[in-house]
Amino acid sequence: MATGTSYAGKVVIVTGGGRGIGAGIVRAFVDSGAQVVICDKDESGGRALEQELPGAVFIRCDVTQEKDVRTLISETIRQFGRLDCVVNNAGNHPPLQWPEETTTESFRQLLELNLLGVYTVTKLALPHLRKSKGNVINISSLVAVIGQSRSVPYVATKGAVTAMTKALALDESRFGVRVNCISPGNIWTPLWEEAAASTPDPRAAILEGTLAQPLGRMGQPAEVGAAAVFLASGATFCTGIDLFLTGGAELGYGRKASPGTPVDIPTTLS
Repeated sequence: MATGTSYAGKVVIVTGGGRGIGAGIVRAFVDSGAQVVICDKDESGGRALEQELPGAVFIRCDVTQEKDVRTLISETIRQFGRLDCVVNNAGNHPPLQWPEETTTESFRQLLELNLLGVYTVTKLALPHLRKSKGNVINISSLVAVIGQSRSVPYVATKGAVTAMTKALALDESRFGVRVNCISPGNIWTPLWEEAAASTPDPRAAILEGTLAQPLGRMGQPAEVGAAAVFLASGATFCTGIDLFLTGGAELGYGRKASPGTPVDIPTTLS
C-alpha cells in the first residue's frame, strides 16, 4: 500500500503492536505517514515489524510494569520530540472457562493487563497528548456490550475499558484531547487461530466464528487499523464513542441457549 499523508508528521504508540490486531494498526498508521512506536513485551514480532516498516521503531514494554511504561513514554519523546496518539491494544483473551473454573489470581492478572495497562499508559502519556491536542484509542470488544459465555473475567475487563474511555473523554475534553474506543468482533488473528486449534474441531469453530457475522466473514487486522487511523485523523468531532467493528454480529436474533440449558418450547395455541 502506498504511503499516505492523513497522519503525516504525527507520532503514535501502539501497545501490543507486534502481531494480530496490533500489527494491523501499526501498518495502517505507517501507511498514513505517521512515525509509529511498536510496544510489545514479545520482541520477535515487534523487531520483525521494525525491520519491515520504515517509520516504525520497536520499544520492548510490558504494560503491566509501570517502570517499562515510563521508559516507553520517555524514549518516544526523546526520539521524536512529541506524541500525538496512543492506541491501547495490548490485552489477552484467556481460554473459555465457566465461572467456577476461574481463579481470583488469574482474574487479577487479566485486570493488570487488559485494564490497568490501559490506565497506566494513558495516564503517563497524557501530559504529552495535552501539548499536541492528541488522542487516545482504546481497543475494547463487542462482548463488553453483549456478553460472552464462559468469559466473565475477560468481559468484565473490556467493559471497564469502554466505561473508562467515556470517563476519560469527559476529563480530557478541556485539554482538547479526544478519547475513543474500538470494539472489534471476530477478527481473524493468530490468537483466534490458536483458540480454534485448541477445540475438538477447529474447522467447525472457524466456521461458527465466520457465520456469526451477517457479512459472512471475519474482519481483518487491517480493517481495525483503518478504523484507528480514521478516529485519530478524520473523526475530529468524535470523543467518547465506542466504534463497533463487528460485521454486524450484534444484529438480529440467533441461537443463544447453551448446550444443557433447559428448553421450554411453547405448545400450539389451537
